[in-house]
Amino acid sequence: MSAEPVPVSPDWLVLREPADAAARSAELAERLARHLPTSDGLVIHDLGAGSGAMARWLAPRLPGPQRWVVHDRDADLLELAVAAPPGSASVTVEARRSEIASLTADDLAGASVVTASALLDLLTARELARMLRACAGRPLLLALTVVGCVILTPAHPLDARIGAAFNAHQRRGGLLGPDAVAAAVEALRGTGAEVFVRPSPWRLDAAHADLTLEWLDGWIAAAIEQDPALANAARAYRYKRLAQAGAGALTVAVDHADLLVLP
Repeated sequence: MSAEPVPVSPDWLVLREPADAAARSAELAERLARHLPTSDGLVIHDLGAGSGAMARWLAPRLPGPQRWVVHDRDADLLELAVAAPPGSASVTVEARRSEIASLTADDLAGASVVTASALLDLLTARELARMLRACAGRPLLLALTVVGCVILTPAHPLDARIGAAFNAHQRRGGLLGPDAVAAAVEALRGTGAEVFVRPSPWRLDAAHADLTLEWLDGWIAAAIEQDPALANAARAYRYKRLAQAGAGALTVAVDHADLLVLP
């Protein structure tokens, strides 16, 4: 990646996995499954796989047997992915420590499908173009890319300013951030591939209090880092929002989009 990589906490990935699973587009997974052969085994490369949550969600939705090759820069997360594979004897998981932005077509040789989750917004335009070239000719399912829209209920006058600062933070260092899905669709234009985009929003309420608290803290902190002038106003805002979330009185919609590419 072009920006300084930020280590991802395994605890954060565990916390968000149920919300991710509920948000991903089952329609696109079904469409992908219909596109794939049912008799031969599949080889699925998962880019930026983290703890392996994408495999645990998608493997039951695809025909088997399957061999998942999970790529990540973090060896500790790869250990988690191998230790908690999809619960099927017909699915195996192989870990590869990789720099995702540097993968080539040779690294993905033999892949039936390439997947990723919460990855595209962490790429620059050049890295996205390189990744799409490496994946060319293969089905792609690219899930849970942020699109820059967050709605908190009840509303607060500072919501829009915090959201704008957070989106700017996501674009730091030339990263695509909330522009990633549109950039991918534009890059795929004219390739002959079928491209499908579907919403995959987080819907957080009282049942997700722990995740909401953790997400809020990170959302506000990133906004302040981007716009330090927010710090004073954000202090009271943070206190109020965390209290609402802890009391189950706050709902949050964090919009994402899923992208399916069928060559």
